[in-house]
Amino acid sequence: MNTKNPKTKIAIIGLGNIGKAIAANLVKGSHPVIVSSREIEKAENFARELGDLASAEEISKAIDHADVIIPAIYFDKIKEFLKQYAEELKGKIIVDVSNPIAPDENGGFKKIIDKDTSAGQTLLSLVPKDASFIKAFGTLGAASLSGSAFSEPERKVLFYASDSINSNKYIEELITDSGFEPLHIGSISQSIRIEVFGDLHEYGGLGKPVTLEEAKNALNQSKE
Repeated sequence: MNTKNPKTKIAIIGLGNIGKAIAANLVKGSHPVIVSSREIEKAENFARELGDLASAEEISKAIDHADVIIPAIYFDKIKEFLKQYAEELKGKIIVDVSNPIAPDENGGFKKIIDKDTSAGQTLLSLVPKDASFIKAFGTLGAASLSGSAFSEPERKVLFYASDSINSNKYIEELITDSGFEPLHIGSISQSIRIEVFGDLHEYGGLGKPVTLEEAKNALNQSKE
């Protein structure tokens, strides 16, 4: 981990709505980002839109040049990503933003894995042993992730789950720089709570972005 650079080096892989929102928020918070996609021209165009704090690189190079990797891609694609780039991801901090859902026949969404497990728990088994794994940035929909960033007078919360205390400072830096208040809920075993349908997700028990006080109240209620 490079501790000399005042800002943690981050690569965002995938430029759908979530990936773009995370990158734009970080740049707004004066945090440099590397953006990447299977289509390098798409990444280069988006980096130009973001300005001088953003750069575009091919996926392998983006991983190599960053400390924190955010694969902002669909759940089933992340499994392939972790296998394909297993060697490059060694020693990195990997941030999972995914939700294990798919459209249903009624115009809504359905869970595509067992109801009692989570994307976080499922993907953890595929992470290189010397890499760190964090669940974050997926507790809000793309619209709220963009629209609720840097809220005033009080910031909204982004929950995160992790098993590595040493990695928490890095994800808290990124959440803060992206315009939110970080709040740790526990280990990856708790990540089901911050995925879609979970009690701490916008599209679950909360129903909206929440302030720190509201978030802590929700956590306390779950312990009663």
